[in-house]
Amino acid sequence: MERLIAGYRGDDPAPALRDRDDVAAYAAYRMPATFQAVRAALGALADAAPGWTPDSHLDVGGGTGAAVWAAAAVWPEDGPRPTVVLDHAGPALALGRELAAGAAAPAVRAAQWRREALGAARAGSGRVRNQPADGARYRQPGGSAHDPAVGSADGTAGSAWAPAGLVTVSYVLGELPEDVRREVVAEAARGARGAVVVVEPGTPDGYRRVLAARRQLVDAGYEVLAPCPHSARCPMEGTADWCHFAARVQRSALHRRVKGGELGHEDEKFSYVAAVRVPAGAPAPARVVRHPQLRKGLVLLELCTAGEGLARTTVSKRQGPRYRAARHVRWGGAWPPPGDDGHDGA
Repeated sequence: MERLIAGYRGDDPAPALRDRDDVAAYAAYRMPATFQAVRAALGALADAAPGWTPDSHLDVGGGTGAAVWAAAAVWPEDGPRPTVVLDHAGPALALGRELAAGAAAPAVRAAQWRREALGAARAGSGRVRNQPADGARYRQPGGSAHDPAVGSADGTAGSAWAPAGLVTVSYVLGELPEDVRREVVAEAARGARGAVVVVEPGTPDGYRRVLAARRQLVDAGYEVLAPCPHSARCPMEGTADWCHFAARVQRSALHRRVKGGELGHEDEKFSYVAAVRVPAGAPAPARVVRHPQLRKGLVLLELCTAGEGLARTTVSKRQGPRYRAARHVRWGGAWPPPGDDGHDGA
């Protein structure tokens, strides 16, 4: 446990999960925070695209499957949702499979767990990487098996991974060399029929990795839906600041004991980008990028906006409904609130 804690708190890549003890320690120490961060990122995508639901899910570098649980929490299933987790760490996949067996959500319970080394997506067997080796196929909802030799009108035919409605890449890019990161993001962009969501720690380095992935996705024709209100250049790029948010994690007794903490919660800092291949919604007009500052009769909001870049706005008590909304908006929330017509109200 001490080795893992030292590794995650340091600046070096995350430590390798060598055996089941390492994986169990990771699950207790990191999985709750990863789940909440990914859930927040997927929730922002769902808010921006309320009419869209992934019909299948590929989790790249998913380890014990936190992102699969997060997707099930954000999009409860009306029907089957084929789900595949790829990772190179066999012990992590084994524990993820065990945990998933007791899940209430069908997509989690029926997820397929594939051991794959990232970064050599086209090498080896010649089969699509998230298809099983036994000849079975990764079936798409409602129909036939995906044949990797058949082209696809949605532009995903060039991917070494079978197409999925949602592709998540969370807390893994920092463990990879830069050229492999680019390959993984490129494969995710080719393989997603609907959306790609990338999540990294909310550090300057994590933000830079997300920024690089964001550029790749935009260059590949994706539209950014969250957190950014636009797909143009990030206004924090090249500054001393970085775009990140926080997800509240409720600590269980085990979690407190493992982390040596006394508080019943912690805040997981994370950076992310959620982008879509085809128009599926609209980004928020602005995003709150710092904790709102409450003053007597005033709320000060630091925003990333579509037209003005970084901007500060002051909402006063005399603005009625907008003021009440400002008092409740959180860091990372969309602004203005839904239904706000721009008028102050009474």
